[in-house]
Amino acid sequence: MLQRMLAAVMAVLLVASCAQSPSMGETEIRQGRITHIDPVSLEGGHQLGLGAIIGGIAGGVLGHQIGGGTGQTVATIAGVLGGGAVGQGVQNRYGERRPGQHIMVDLDNGYEVGITQPVDPNLRVGDPVRIEGSGPDARVVRR
Repeated sequence: MLQRMLAAVMAVLLVASCAQSPSMGETEIRQGRITHIDPVSLEGGHQLGLGAIIGGIAGGVLGHQIGGGTGQTVATIAGVLGGGAVGQGVQNRYGERRPGQHIMVDLDNGYEVGITQPVDPNLRVGDPVRIEGSGPDARVVRR
């Protein structure tokens, strides 16, 4: 039983670590000027942490109580995966919050974008900047 539980926990850790690996390839860079900066509060750093581990163990224990034989093994693994995901979500939602900023940038091509990121005290309204990346990985950087 303990061996199955440990194998399931290791599977959760492996899946979570693979999902957060940086990808190689091209990075989009756009340029413009900052028009507005608003302070915001960011959720915890979405990294695999104690919440996922505790949730995975609790889910595995609960899943192991269901059925017998192969069904029990499947329920244990499903419990570990589900518990890990829920535990990580709880950690990110209620964990330590950190200061951030929502930055509006008028791009040189006429469009305007808003980027939310951790605080960069060197950024000011009117600064020429570049936006590196896109989506949740986009960051405003001074030129």
